Amino acid sequence: MVVDEPSLKTDNQFKLLGLSDPIVKAIDELGYTEPTPIQAQAIPEILKGHDVLGVAQTGTGKTASFTLPLLEKLSGSRARARMPRSLILEPTRELALQVAENFQLYGKHLRLTHALLIGGESMIEQKEVLNKGVDVLIATPGRLLDLFGRGGLLLSQTGLLVIDEADRMLDMGFIPDIEKIINLLPPHKQTLFFSATMAPEIRKLADTFLKFPIEITVARPSSVATTIEEAYLIVEEDNKKRTLRKLLKQQDVQSAIVFCNRKRDVDMVQRYLSKYSIPVGHLHGDLTQSLRFSTLERFKSGELKILVCSDVAARGIDIGGLSHVFNFDLPFSAEDYVHRIGRTGRAGKQGHAFSLAGPKDRRLLEAIEKLIGKEIQKIEPAEIETVEWQSEEEKSNKSHSSNPNSTRHKEEIKPSSENENYRAKRNRNNKRSNIPSRHGAEDSGEINPPMPQQTQDYSHFQSVELASPFEKEGSRMGFEGDTPAFMLVPRRRKKISSVAQEDQSPHPVQHDGRHYNDK
Repeated sequence: MVVDEPSLKTDNQFKLLGLSDPIVKAIDELGYTEPTPIQAQAIPEILKGHDVLGVAQTGTGKTASFTLPLLEKLSGSRARARMPRSLILEPTRELALQVAENFQLYGKHLRLTHALLIGGESMIEQKEVLNKGVDVLIATPGRLLDLFGRGGLLLSQTGLLVIDEADRMLDMGFIPDIEKIINLLPPHKQTLFFSATMAPEIRKLADTFLKFPIEITVARPSSVATTIEEAYLIVEEDNKKRTLRKLLKQQDVQSAIVFCNRKRDVDMVQRYLSKYSIPVGHLHGDLTQSLRFSTLERFKSGELKILVCSDVAARGIDIGGLSHVFNFDLPFSAEDYVHRIGRTGRAGKQGHAFSLAGPKDRRLLEAIEKLIGKEIQKIEPAEIETVEWQSEEEKSNKSHSSNPNSTRHKEEIKPSSENENYRAKRNRNNKRSNIPSRHGAEDSGEINPPMPQQTQDYSHFQSVELASPFEKEGSRMGFEGDTPAFMLVPRRRKKISSVAQEDQSPHPVQHDGRHYNDK
């Protein structure tokens, strides 16, 4: 006689969402008892088989909102070789690795398999895993299409598709690849579409990919946790590195992320801090997969104290429990500011967020303060040289002084036809090379004033005279009045005779020969 295993007795509210005991047990062991809003709304609809359009940012539990129901739907059967039963598309390797970690944690009591298909890993090993059959395939679009083209993958049995971080996919140019992948999937499939924003482009994509979807929106936070102490200081742009180092020295920093707007600044700040023996790593999209993964692991383990990264690299990666967040640059989007500093001050702990603003960044700060509904404290720490906001009048004067003649030049150089444009360009070149214009005062005008007449005798100098495209000298040219095209091209002047070489006086040049390196 077979006795059924008793049902799991728990107060875990995930049980009420329709998840089975093995999954709820894994959730219990991780310490979660109550679903987030996106999870509470999305999980039941996904289990019903509906397409879902979810709008939620990182930190709302979005990954578990599609990971948990996928495990539930796939637990009843097994996969066939090279035919994954479900597909999750991620824009970056780090996000793919994080989703794979979720499957390991939530599905440890299930006999389901998953595989990663990302760049920077051996394709041979990935093909071997797929040949054994996988229930969940987590992939980046480029590597997926590459392996499919090599015949190592079939998508005819993939009944579940998840497009995660759709807005990021759009920014990175992956939408054409996603459209190709969708055309390879069966027409009758369930599609889950998640994005942090709902821009018009994202809405258009959702209408294309989804069929009668259930829309679930979790609003972006527009307020900052009360446990975060915020402050900003205004410093010159070239003084930001020294200011950051002094702040790190003054503050009791246990672990911190430094956000930069540009990848080149990420590299620059990391190199600068490393010179002062500060344990620091960096993350951005141009680094290799192995370096990004190892840096992230070293930071999570505490080996690295500071992590310098761009918004793109940090987005979607769950790095919480930070004592400090530093904005090396004020973000261009006020919402990004809320997202950045929200990585500190979690679980009721005190957090600190410092922003380094440049003299021209006043509008960026005002946009942030308007979004969060309060003023951020301005500080002037000891031993740090701070400045004031640059006024609009100063900005205007600085821009005019940097390029005072830009308008005048635009008005002067305005040829009325294609031929005049050609002459104006040639005359400008002649002026820079101190070469007299062949057309004389007629063409010189304000752009190229006439050169003084030369009085020396250059009869011994041999050169090739360029024919004008409007001359009709058939007898001289020998082409019945038409100038051949090859005669219109400037050519090297002939070598100067020995007599000319002895004469050290300057000789006239028939055309601009800078491209020929004449000396």
